[in-house]
Amino acid sequence: MICILKPGVTKDKQEQLIKWLKSQNLGVHISEGETHCVLGLIGDTSKVDGDLLESLEIVEAVRRVSEPYKTCSRQFHPDKSVIDVSGVRVGEGLTVIAGPCSVESEEQIITVAKEIKKAGADILRGGAFKPRTSPYSFQGLKGEGLKLLSLAKKETGLPIVTELMDIDHIDLFDDVDIIQIGARNMQNYELLKELGHVDKPILLKRGLANTIEELLMSAEYIMAGGNERVILCERGIRTFERATRNTLDLSIIPVLREKTHLPIIIDPSHATGKANLVPPMALAAVAAGTDGVMVEVHNDPLHALCDGAQSLKPEQFADLARRMMIIREVVS
Repeated sequence: MICILKPGVTKDKQEQLIKWLKSQNLGVHISEGETHCVLGLIGDTSKVDGDLLESLEIVEAVRRVSEPYKTCSRQFHPDKSVIDVSGVRVGEGLTVIAGPCSVESEEQIITVAKEIKKAGADILRGGAFKPRTSPYSFQGLKGEGLKLLSLAKKETGLPIVTELMDIDHIDLFDDVDIIQIGARNMQNYELLKELGHVDKPILLKRGLANTIEELLMSAEYIMAGGNERVILCERGIRTFERATRNTLDLSIIPVLREKTHLPIIIDPSHATGKANLVPPMALAAVAAGTDGVMVEVHNDPLHALCDGAQSLKPEQFADLARRMMIIREVVS
């Protein structure tokens, strides 16, 4: 249930109402918009008399939320969220995230970080812990990879995003600016609940065969714990099509825009699996209104230890970054 207050309500009256609602064993989520304040009521709202609430002098309207997700719903939070990541405002303009699939060496990650920054990237990505389909594939440098990411961050000033697979590793992520939860862990609810208590933004990737509602419910698990800095990421879903690694669902952008206030990032690299398909799909995502694009970039894709086939060379990324900004200007 949401309670929309009238414009100009004083803080004292607002606090009195919130105190009364909490006395009814309800959680209250406060969303301050440009003209209205929206109170999201969390808990058993079946016993709340909506007509009584709506009759109050300071209340403009009361509505019941039909979606199973509450805190990430657009009804709870009418204005689009902007998430600050060490000075980068995700959800405001176009955020460009780039870097190698996996951190391989100090020379590799620092070289790529410098190149992508020069091309206009806002955030550096790189895998330290890598979930792989085969147990025999390279699974990352783990703690050493995180140290190398920190070195690249010091060299360039770029915030870093990398994947967390086990909550027991969280102490190693002190210098990480965004924690990524990969597709395989999208429904690892115990992990998501723990992330609700972490004071860092979370980049949540859609699972290989999950619906949009399931993605939002996973975001809800994190936000219900108190961490509302969640960024959604579409990285392609598993379909019958074999021409691409996965099928990139760009329709998710306008659908999510209607349903949630959370920022939306598109990952065309994992979706297509082919470097030549990444630029057109990245440009299409920008035209469709994405808040950001995450692209894999490697200084030597032919010898990459992980996903070289879908990685752009630095000069290819620089050209793509330039064209994405042109498209963004046109559509905005």
